[in-house]
Amino acid sequence: MKPLTKIRAERDSMSAIERRIADFILENAQLLRDYSSQQLAAALGISQSSVVKFSQKLGYRGYPDLKYSIAEAMTPEPGAAVPAAAEVPELMSGDLWRRKSEAESETRAINPPSALEYVASILGRANRVLLIGATEDSTTARAFAYRLALLGIASVHHFDYAHLGASIAGCRAGDVLLAISETGKQTALCQLARAMRERQGKVVAMTRHTSNPLRAHADIALLVSGHDDRPHVAPLLYQSGVQHLLDRLFVLLCEGRGDRLATLQANQERIRLLPEG
Repeated sequence: MKPLTKIRAERDSMSAIERRIADFILENAQLLRDYSSQQLAAALGISQSSVVKFSQKLGYRGYPDLKYSIAEAMTPEPGAAVPAAAEVPELMSGDLWRRKSEAESETRAINPPSALEYVASILGRANRVLLIGATEDSTTARAFAYRLALLGIASVHHFDYAHLGASIAGCRAGDVLLAISETGKQTALCQLARAMRERQGKVVAMTRHTSNPLRAHADIALLVSGHDDRPHVAPLLYQSGVQHLLDRLFVLLCEGRGDRLATLQANQERIRLLPEG
């Protein structure tokens, strides 16, 4: 696992001081080569030994080893020539595919198979599944609700918080709320998640791998990694990670029970026979 991915994966289990070090490294990875352990400690107002212990806890011999590993992971492949202007679009396309692949790999690393299997199991047993996506995640949530319906799982996609609140008021044990939000900071969504748990329903959150309130209100959180300094690329990596997680859940549901595949095929055939227009 790459060092920055490892830091993100273990951040939530760290102490307060360790999280401060982790956050500084994640936010300043490009500049880390210029920081000694003493300078890093001084910047954070902590002891140098805390920096050393942090590095060793991650499996490195010390801070220089950690710093070298981060720099090495961020170094471009050797031998890359400066592209001509006409080659730039293709280079950018190739870079995007590589970054998406890395985002999916990192997302797999921070979500253990047991977590996905648990989410698939409660979705498969649910009386009904309520889905909502914040901002751009709404389209993704709607598409997944459609897939669940094809498998014979009662699912309802909500476009706004008011309708979701009305649905939650009638929920009971065995119902599931799947909330997808990149930031996980929407106050109304967090309140609705809390209300769902008060109704004895299960809440599954899907957010970026950051500390956020929605995760705190969920029974289980699936985390998405997809970080890039370019503001136009980072959302694409996040969406790629979200789709990867949802695709894995869909496959688990399909393969969990033999009759689901038969239901899927029957529903797909019915849709195919519907008149167009």
